[in-house]
Amino acid sequence: MPRPRPRASTALVVLATLAVGFTLWAAQDVILPVLLAAFFALIGNPLIRLLRRLYVPRFLAAVLVLVAGLAGAGALAVQLAAPAAEWAEQAPREARKLGRQLQDLTRPMHEANRIAEDMARAAAGETNRKVEVVRTRVDDPYAALTRTPQMAASVLAVVLLTFFFMVYGENLQRNAIALLPGRQQKKFTVEILHGIEREVSRYVLTISLINAVVGLAFAGILYLLDFQAQEALLWGTAVMLLNYAPYVGPLIGMCMMLLVGFVAFDETWRSLLPAVAYLVLHTIEGQIVTPIVLGRRMALSPLVLILALMLFGWMWGIIGLLLSVPLLVCVKLVLEHVEGMGGWARLLE
Repeated sequence: MPRPRPRASTALVVLATLAVGFTLWAAQDVILPVLLAAFFALIGNPLIRLLRRLYVPRFLAAVLVLVAGLAGAGALAVQLAAPAAEWAEQAPREARKLGRQLQDLTRPMHEANRIAEDMARAAAGETNRKVEVVRTRVDDPYAALTRTPQMAASVLAVVLLTFFFMVYGENLQRNAIALLPGRQQKKFTVEILHGIEREVSRYVLTISLINAVVGLAFAGILYLLDFQAQEALLWGTAVMLLNYAPYVGPLIGMCMMLLVGFVAFDETWRSLLPAVAYLVLHTIEGQIVTPIVLGRRMALSPLVLILALMLFGWMWGIIGLLLSVPLLVCVKLVLEHVEGMGGWARLLE
C-alpha cells in the first residue's frame, strides 16, 4: 500500500508563493519578452494552421505571418508618429490650461479652507510661516542614448522569439512529451496540450480581432466628429490596446477621452461626445458582442479579473495589464483539462 505523500505546511506554501512572485518581478526583463512572444505566436498560430491546410510549409507560413504582422505594425506606427508627437508636445500645455480652469472653479473652496486654517493657527497661537520646498532634478544627457539600444534589443528579442515559437513550438512540445514514461500518458498529454493550445490561440486571436474592430469603429466615430484621420487612428489604437485590460482599461479610456474632448472642442456638450461614444461602444462590445462570440466557457469572475489586473499591473506595469487576461484564460483552460482541477476552474468563473 503506497504511503501518503506528505503535505507542505501553510507557512512553506506562503513563502514559496512570495518567492515565485519576487522572482517574476525581479526577472521581468527576461520573462516579459518571452511572454509577449508567446502571446504574438498564439495570435499567429491559427493563421499558420490555415496556411498549412493550403500545403504551405510551416517555416514559410511563419515567415509570411510574421512579415505581414511587422508590415502592418510598421505602417500603423508611421501613421501614428506625427499625431503622437504633436499630442505629446501639446498635452502638458493643455493640461496646465485645463488645470487653471479647474482651479478657478474650485477657488472659493480653497479660500474657505485657507481662512479656516488661518483661524485654527491663530487660535493655537502659531505663526503663519510658510515652508519653502526646494526641488532639484538631475538631468542625465546620456539616458536616452543608453535607453534606446536596450529598447531596440528587447523588440528584436520579441520578434525572434515569436518566430521561433511559431516554427519550433510543436517540436519543443513533442520533445518534452517524449520524456514521459508511459505511452498512454504521452497520448493523454498530447491531447491536453493540443486542446489547450488550440483553444487559447482561438481565444487570443478572437479577442484581438474584436479589439481591433472596436478601435477602428471608435476611430471612425472620431473622424465623423471632425477629428483628423491620423489623430482619430491614434486614439482608436489606444482604445484597442486598453480594451485588453477589462474594467481598468475602459476606465482609463474614459478619462482619456474626456481630456481629449475638452482639448479638441470649446463647447461643453461637444467635449463630452468622445467619452459618450466610447462608453456606448464599449458597452455594446462588452455586454453583447464578446459574450456571444466567446460564450460562457471563456467567462471569468470580475473579482478574479480585478485581482489579476492589480497583481500583474503591479509586477509588470502596462505589459502586465495587457497580458493578465490571456494568462488567466490559459490557467483556466489548463485547470479544466487536468483531472481533479475542475473545481478550481469553476472558481475562476
